[in-house]
Amino acid sequence: MSNTLKLPIGIQEFEKLRNENYVYLDKTSLIWKMVNEGCYYSLSRPRRFGKSLLMSTIQAFFEGKKQYFDGTIGNRLFIATDDSVKWDWKSYPIMHLDLNTDNYSSIGILEDRLNKFLNRQEEIFGVNHIEKSFGQRFEGVIERAYKQTGRGVVILIDEYDKPMLQAIDNKKLQDEFRSTLKAFYGALKSMDGCIKFAFLTGVTKFGKVSVFSDLNNLEDISMSPRFVDICGITEQELTTQLKPYIESLAVGNSLTYEQALNKLRELYDGYHFRENASGLYNPFSVFNTLKNGVFKSYWFETGTPTYLATLLVRHNYNLANMANVEVEEDVLNCIDSESTNPIPVIYQSGYLTIKGYDEEFHLYRLGFPNKEVEVGFTKFLIPYYLNRSGSDTTPFDIRNYVQSLRRGDADEFVMRLRSLFADTPYELVKNLENHYQNQVWLFHKLIGMYVQAEYHTSFGRIDMVLQTPDFCYVIEFKFGGTAQEAIDQISRKDYVLPFAIDGRKIIRIGISISPETRNISDCLIVRE
Repeated sequence: MSNTLKLPIGIQEFEKLRNENYVYLDKTSLIWKMVNEGCYYSLSRPRRFGKSLLMSTIQAFFEGKKQYFDGTIGNRLFIATDDSVKWDWKSYPIMHLDLNTDNYSSIGILEDRLNKFLNRQEEIFGVNHIEKSFGQRFEGVIERAYKQTGRGVVILIDEYDKPMLQAIDNKKLQDEFRSTLKAFYGALKSMDGCIKFAFLTGVTKFGKVSVFSDLNNLEDISMSPRFVDICGITEQELTTQLKPYIESLAVGNSLTYEQALNKLRELYDGYHFRENASGLYNPFSVFNTLKNGVFKSYWFETGTPTYLATLLVRHNYNLANMANVEVEEDVLNCIDSESTNPIPVIYQSGYLTIKGYDEEFHLYRLGFPNKEVEVGFTKFLIPYYLNRSGSDTTPFDIRNYVQSLRRGDADEFVMRLRSLFADTPYELVKNLENHYQNQVWLFHKLIGMYVQAEYHTSFGRIDMVLQTPDFCYVIEFKFGGTAQEAIDQISRKDYVLPFAIDGRKIIRIGISISPETRNISDCLIVRE
């Protein structure tokens, strides 16, 4: 493939992509697998990961538009050219509902969206005025479409979970959304005999009293090894079909091909949707980078929902645990709006991914997928924890601060902490110690330094470990206690032992924080 084909930035319509000479990475072998092996599917993937394009491709397939698949328009695709595919290429009635276009701040907005969708179907297949509820009307148009065409109906629902997700911090509204959607989606079960294929996509999967609790024939393929790369860019796709674009990117940035490829991996690779699976690249960021010739945080800069930060702050979550947390599979597979654990939402939204798997205890280890997400998410959280707009973290300030730490100036470190803690809100009283740890962790992540909070040793947990090439800072906080008690704890529990042989000079810092002033009241620094 030459790079005469255009790169599809924001193109979600399959026919437009094919008609206007855009690159298309062939996922039709997996579409055929879905059609050939089952009927009802749901898929959760992060935003801008190709779900809408996948949905549009499936729609064109069921509309019988063979010319977009067999090479008449665009390159030849698997589903129209492989001998294993036996398909009549006839047109099926299709009902496509996209819930991504509205801001669901009230139940009325969801009801308007469903009403417009059903009105459109009733214009085509007729109205039965006896049908009153959304569920009854949906059942009615499915049945009439089947009888009028003699073909099973294809149901496609894009971003099925958006109303639920936007109301995640509003239990009353979310209960209303759940009740409405549960009755609406129930038509997929009651009208099973009239349905050829159904596919629902979203970012997340809600548990407990789910909108799908009665739909026991729905197969969730989000973690299925059969469909793990149905969205996103594989390493093979990147290094074969997109190789000419990477070569141009390398030339434009004075890099070798391998250097450009490694930078793409560092920034945009690393999404794992099941254990032991190969990593996937974020398509939105990759295509933008190849088109613009500039490495940037394209996916992250398109917007991060504030509900993620709201969940972390509300549940007073320790941020240092977020990037190395272990969870069971059922935690990854569903979201409970009443849960105090924000990790499932953050994982399913694409800000964490699977990094490892413990087969003995069936635990998944999570972490940031790549540098784009790690840096972007850290910066995004700054205003929620540091209570700043960023005016005091200018490049000059950060440079001086980093240089002081690198030369072992612990006094400068403590002075900076005082500045950070000075903006702690007076009303913040819940788990004050955890709040300060989050502030320190965030700030040092922001400036690219190695920092660990709640560092585990055989004798206990160190509040904070901060390392530079020449120094290791072992820090203990005492809230309401004394700085001397903090230093004594470091000594008594041999907190410096894990770092005693790595060649760095060790600096012990004991910090006392006053619950009344919400700042450092005393500090002791001991250099080895």
